[in-house]
Amino acid sequence: MSDLVLSTERRDQLAALLGDPNRLQAEYPKVAEYLDTAPMLPGTGDDRADAAFDLRFVHYMTGGTAESQNPYWDIVAPSVSEEEGRRLADGGRRQGSARLGFAQTILQAVYAYAIPSPETINWMREFCGDRGVVELGAGRGYWAAQLAASGLEIDAYDSEPPDATDNVSFPGAPGQRDTWYRVGDLEEFTARSFRPDDVLFLCWPPGWGNTMASTALAEFGRAGGQRLVYVGEPKGGKTGDDAFFDGLASDWKLECEDPQYVSWWNLSDAAQGWVRR
Repeated sequence: MSDLVLSTERRDQLAALLGDPNRLQAEYPKVAEYLDTAPMLPGTGDDRADAAFDLRFVHYMTGGTAESQNPYWDIVAPSVSEEEGRRLADGGRRQGSARLGFAQTILQAVYAYAIPSPETINWMREFCGDRGVVELGAGRGYWAAQLAASGLEIDAYDSEPPDATDNVSFPGAPGQRDTWYRVGDLEEFTARSFRPDDVLFLCWPPGWGNTMASTALAEFGRAGGQRLVYVGEPKGGKTGDDAFFDGLASDWKLECEDPQYVSWWNLSDAAQGWVRR
């Protein structure tokens, strides 16, 4: 694990910010919440690793993004280990920790539910080739921003774009971006619609009976769509509805799965590339 090296200027900036609790709460309330709560939660047992994570968290969540194209990954990457062929953000401890789990909830709300490692972005770029990508349920557009930076053309949409309406999954707060990429609403998507050469991208589509995933898959199929990237959990998990998985089983074939995908240790998500039968 390599420690984050900060310039003297940046260290002074952080020292001034952390030394002024009122300013920290006003400018970066989610960071203040984390720093207030994390010390009371059990960590990984490696105090040095936990402290290094906290430094990365504070740095990138309070303006360090100017030095990073993928701050989510830069916060999480040193906490990733491999277990039985899976890459897991677990802090080097198979069962993770309550402290890391608390950070997870904040990072997922600030960035995205799934972790876009550089390897997964490259895998998706290869699967999509020169096709355009349409992402539904894009949230803050964090994955869309990473994919666009890799050279893919992508249009992102959400039923509740966080910069235009309240989104309970991605609430607004001082010190954080509402969106990382332009996210259109469903009215804009309806005006565009699917094209046969699109790649449909569903990243953590809602589960618990929400029909968003199955509806999108059916409409994409009717439009002649041939390629789908799904990032989420298997049937019965937290993402997608039963009709979505039934549609995949009957009309689609799993072509590839990213072997280097990084999941939070307490989730069972994966990145999969599907093609129409």
